[in-house]
Parts: sequence; C-alpha cells; structure tokens
Amino acid sequence: MPCGQQESGAAPARYVVGVDVGSTVVKCHVYDRAAAVRGSSCRKVNPRRAGGQRRAAPSPRRRAERRGLPFPGRERRGSAGEGSLRRRLPREPSPGAGACGRGRTCPLSAECWAALTCGSPGPSPVRGPGRRRVAQAGRGSRLGVGSVHGRSPGLAFPRAQASSEPGRVESLYPRPGWVELDPEVLWSQFVGVIKEAVQAAGLHMSQIAGLGISTQRGTFITWHKRTGKPFHNFISWQDLRSAELVNSWNKSLLLKVIHVIFTVLHFLTGNDRYVAPSFLTFSTQQTSMKLSWVFKNIHEAEEAAKKNNCCFGTVDTWLLYRLTKGSVYATDYSNASATGVFEPFMKCWNPTLCNLLSIPMSIYPPVKDTSFNFGSADSEIFGVPIPIMAVVADQQSAMFGECCFHPGDVKLTMGTGCFWNVNTGEHLFASQRGLYPLIGWKIGEEVVYLTEGCMSDIGTAIKWAQDINLFTNVDETEEMARSIVDSQGVCFVPGFQVSVNDPYLCASFMGLKPSTTRNHLVRAILESVAFRNKLLYDIIVKKVRIPLQTIRADGGVSNNSFVMQMTSDLIKKKIEKPANADMSSLGAAFLAGLASGFWTDKEQLKKLRRIEAVFEPQKDLEEYKPAMDTWLQAMKRSLHW
Repeated sequence: MPCGQQESGAAPARYVVGVDVGSTVVKCHVYDRAAAVRGSSCRKVNPRRAGGQRRAAPSPRRRAERRGLPFPGRERRGSAGEGSLRRRLPREPSPGAGACGRGRTCPLSAECWAALTCGSPGPSPVRGPGRRRVAQAGRGSRLGVGSVHGRSPGLAFPRAQASSEPGRVESLYPRPGWVELDPEVLWSQFVGVIKEAVQAAGLHMSQIAGLGISTQRGTFITWHKRTGKPFHNFISWQDLRSAELVNSWNKSLLLKVIHVIFTVLHFLTGNDRYVAPSFLTFSTQQTSMKLSWVFKNIHEAEEAAKKNNCCFGTVDTWLLYRLTKGSVYATDYSNASATGVFEPFMKCWNPTLCNLLSIPMSIYPPVKDTSFNFGSADSEIFGVPIPIMAVVADQQSAMFGECCFHPGDVKLTMGTGCFWNVNTGEHLFASQRGLYPLIGWKIGEEVVYLTEGCMSDIGTAIKWAQDINLFTNVDETEEMARSIVDSQGVCFVPGFQVSVNDPYLCASFMGLKPSTTRNHLVRAILESVAFRNKLLYDIIVKKVRIPLQTIRADGGVSNNSFVMQMTSDLIKKKIEKPANADMSSLGAAFLAGLASGFWTDKEQLKKLRRIEAVFEPQKDLEEYKPAMDTWLQAMKRSLHW
C-alpha cells in the first residue's frame, strides 16, 4: 500500500523523521521513541568538478603572469575529474570544461569579472585556467531548472529534470571550480528519500508526528518572489567562483582600514562584537562573496531585487518553500548564522556587510527558532500533511544529536570536511583567527552558541585515494596503515579545495622513495587527518576560554580506528564514538521531536545515547613529534603554489 494512504484503524502518529541533505548524500531515518531507526533511505550526491578536484594546477601562463613575464599562446584548461565523497561510489566521466553539465556546450553570454573596490564594481582580470570570463547565468542561459508550470494560483515552480542515474543528485559544473546543484533534482530526491524511508519502516505517512530537516550550510539559491522561478542553480559551499574576488578584497586597502577602525573601537569600548571585524578575512566558503557575485553577474536577480521581488534561501529555506507550496518563507538561526551574512551578536542580517558588498537587504528570509512549528507539508506531496517541526544546519544538528548540551562539550565531525564545535553556552565568543562563532540552536528563550573551527579535504582526500586505486574499500585503510611501523618519511598535504588562508595551497605527496608502497601513501593520508586535528584542537584550547569536557566524534571518517586513536594520542583526550554515526539526521529528529511533544526534554534525549567505542590516549606525544615536524615542513613547502 502506498505510504501516503492509511488503512482504517492505523496506529496514531508515534514516529519522527530526520532528513539530512548533505554534500554527498541525502539521508532519511525514521525513529521511534527509543531513538531506534525503524526505516532508512539514502541517495548519493555525485559531486564532480570541471577542471579537477578543486582548481587546475597553475599553467605556464599563470606562472609567467605571477612573475610579470609575457607568455604567448593560450593555456589549456584543466582536465575533468571527480570530487565526490562516498564509499564504493562508481566513477563517471565529468563534463568537459565549458560544458553545462548535460554534455553539451553552454551558449552562455559572458562578461568580465568585477572586483569590488570600496564597495563599487570595477574591472579586474581573472587569473587561472577557465576563469577569464564570467558566464552571465541570468540571460539566455541554460541552467537546468527546466520550464515553468503553475502548481497553484499565482505561484509556479520549474519542472524537475531526471537525473542521469536513479537515486543520484547530479551536480553541475559549468566552469572549472564552479559547483552547482539542480534545485529540481534535489527536490525530487528529497521527497523520494522520505517516502522510501517511511515505506521501508512499514509505516504510513499519517503515523509521522513531525519532520526535522538538517541541511548543508552555505549552499544557496535566489528566486523570483511571485513566480517561484530560480535565477540560477544552487551555488554550493564548495564553489570557487569567488576566489579571485576574495583574493582582491583580502588585499584591498579598504579592508585594512576596516581592521584599524574596529581595532581602535574594541580597544576603546572593550566590546567583543568589534573583535571579528578587526581581522575580517573573506573566504570562498562564505556565502557573502558568492551572493555579491550573483547580483553583479545575473541581471534578472539584480532587477528583481530592485523591485523587492528577489528571495534568497539556503537549502532549508528552499525546501520549506517547496514543501508548503510557497506559503512559508523562513530559515532558522543556525542556518542563518552559518552564512557569514548574519550578525550573531545582534541576531539579525548584517546591514553593514551587505552595504559593503552591494547586497540588497530585502532578499533575506525571516529567521525563526530551530525547534519550531514551521507549518505542514502540502498534502499533495506525501498524501497527508506532515508537520515540519525543525530545520537546522548540519553541524549544529550533529551537535544536538550528540547531546552536547553543556558548555565545554565538544563535537568532532569528520566527513567531507572536518568540523570541531565547542558549546560555549550563553556566551558568544568573538571570531578568532581560525575560529568563528555560530548560533547552535534557539528553542524558545534558550539560545546556545558554538565556536567552530573547520578543515576541508578530509573525506575528499580519502575518496581521491580510492579513485586512483590506492585501495579498493575504505575499510582496508586502517589495516594498511597498521601494517607498517611508520610512513617512512612520506607526507601528504591535502589541498583539493581552496584553503581559507591560502587559495594557492597545493595537494602533494612529499618524501617519496623507491621503497615507498601503497601502504605508506595510505598511512600518510590518514596521519594528515590526525595532524590537522591536533593543530585545530590546539587553537581551540588557546582561544576558547572554557574548560573542554567530553569530545564526541561522528561522520564517516570516525569509523577509522587508526585516525581516531592517533587523534586521541595527539590531543591527550578521551574521544567517544556513538553507535549511530548519522548524527545530523538524529539531531534534526530530536529537535522535531521536542517541538511536537514526541520527547519531553533534553534529559530524556541524553538517556537515549548509545556509545559504540571510546578511544583513550595510549602513546606519548613525543613519539609523534618527528613525524609531525616533517609534516609541518611539507605543509610550508606547499603554500603559495
């Protein structure tokens, strides 16, 4: 029987659904009151970047430009590659440079990059292969959003396009370094994964007490307020189109002046809200720069914003809008604070930053509590209206799922990237170099703040090693690493995605010898994860003025005992690993369950936690010092490539 239909006498609503829309998969779990999984479904996202994993290596032309030397002729674009992160994910050919993601050449009109100087656009040459011109995605472009048809009076939505493979969300890569998602395919997979999970549990949709949605952060879209038509595809948090703009801003005189002004203000007032602007640095992962790019390069979005007809939304906002057929336009505090455009001290969208980057303030959605009744999904979607009781950003959701409710609790997520989150309670720590403040969640009057440090290329590097056949299955890596005493001096420097501190950091193996084997290479990759954990942990200890308590790990890489044990040895702390590694889904379900009355309070949730393993320090830190010193030296030699 279809999951949306209900037999007479069916059981009342006594299950909650947690959905996690991540960078690599869309996962859904159905939980009972004991937080046991009753049914699950998972659909893979297949991210592949045109031009390679992050960006093409510097060409001879690029190197000549840096030295101010002439270089005749044209450089080649980088070769296509794949950057997805999932186990046993089959590889597929990537669309060639300049392709629209459907295997045909994009007929996009193009115009020069505009670099911001004192908040005003100005021409700036764009360096690097495939980045001389910017496609104007709003005019006559084919972005895979399909044609428009009406679904309800006064509101139209684009038609979904079929993915090239069932159960997969296809990413689009119109240019090297650009990463996009088709909103209609994502929507189709989101709805499909919920239906599959409920059906796998043998339940009816009417038995679902509430839906909680966890989403990747920083991925956004803009659309027309009246028609619902997107102006472009989702621009992923991994997208690098703003790299040159970021570099231009970070070197600008205006930013230096801002640093001086706010340093003086902080000195005179002692107010922590002036600390972050005093060393403000932009990065490609921030939404602000890519959003500025949209309004300078997509004419339709710019014109709609002038008439207050442009809507901005991260993934959660778009899904809410679609689930309610356009009747709910909102986000929550956790997702808003992760955009970099939201002022966590004042709990509002930042008008100063938006004016600086020429972003209209009218585009932003209202911000609601994290655990909150957002309304119900339209009955046409699932057969019955399902209450949407929580939306939350993925890392904050994992924090909640790990029951890190007290100040000093630490959550370590190792997935596509690596995220260290510290619960700072009611105290909001100002941004420090390498760390930044977030709103963890807001439930009624309670607002919990976090401090976060992150690293890219954790799971991505492991998946890349699998793609080049260093191993067949990720489960082999632990045994391979333990089969040798050390890496024989081989160091791996991850750098597939642009570093926040150095956009020209290159990925590399160093210290290779004729005796180097696959085992040494694999061990070097795993060691690099633990070494980077150590560096970030030391920054947290130094900057966060709260005693650190329990450290709880989750994410796919947390299943590797070699990495977990080495991290525990390096930081000299105990690390707990839960029985359920899908903490983002569980956290969304917990938040939805609290809002719906499915669970009573957080004390009840803590009793539902299940620990699978505990890693305690076994080796002295001095045993790792020679290897880590060598790795740090390798890191320095990979900078500014």
